[in-house]
Amino acid sequence: MIETTPITSATSPQGKAAATTTKEPSALTSDFETFLKMLTAQARNQDPLEPLNSSEYAAQLAQFSMVEQQVRTNESLSELTGLLGGPKMTQLSAWIGSEVRAVAPAFFDGTPVRISTTPNELADSSTLVVRNGSGEVVNRQALAQGGRAAIWNGLDADGVPMATGHYSFSVENYRGSELLSEDAAATFNRVTEAQVEGDDVILILEGGQAILAQLVTAVRSGDPQSQ
Repeated sequence: MIETTPITSATSPQGKAAATTTKEPSALTSDFETFLKMLTAQARNQDPLEPLNSSEYAAQLAQFSMVEQQVRTNESLSELTGLLGGPKMTQLSAWIGSEVRAVAPAFFDGTPVRISTTPNELADSSTLVVRNGSGEVVNRQALAQGGRAAIWNGLDADGVPMATGHYSFSVENYRGSELLSEDAAATFNRVTEAQVEGDDVILILEGGQAILAQLVTAVRSGDPQSQ
């Protein structure tokens, strides 16, 4: 039996910074401002009969400005390196290769699809409904009452293998001939990429579909031998 790890939120408060800090101005910036004040004072108090060479001012100012710009560039690169190697990137990399359970279409590539279902206690029969990427029903199969899992073998209602693509699943619950409800069913999909958009983590699943990480209800190892 495959063990899964339920999760309530993919972006928990523990994974976010609890406080922010104010960046202090660098010593070089402070020195640059002092340098400008000194140049200004020197220009105001120079001897009118023997004025200072303006080209020297320009050269010194340009050199100091270049040094300051280089230091700021290095600081920006350091911040970027820290971000890429920090906790957020570690959090993203942890998703890659795992299989996540969510109410989302499954990518079918010839391998039977495992579906997670939630029994309806008021129903006395349930039917799994399979739809293709266009929303058309391609198969219906009876489910064991009270079961929490089902397998679709990739065949349509006539027993013909379906093409590779995305398929969605739902469960119709009946009491006698009365339809009580039709509930979307969750499937496991392998994560191939994880992205950050603002405060959201976006998971790209095998086959290209994207879901929000907070929609994930369970995670399991992506090792085929553990299936």
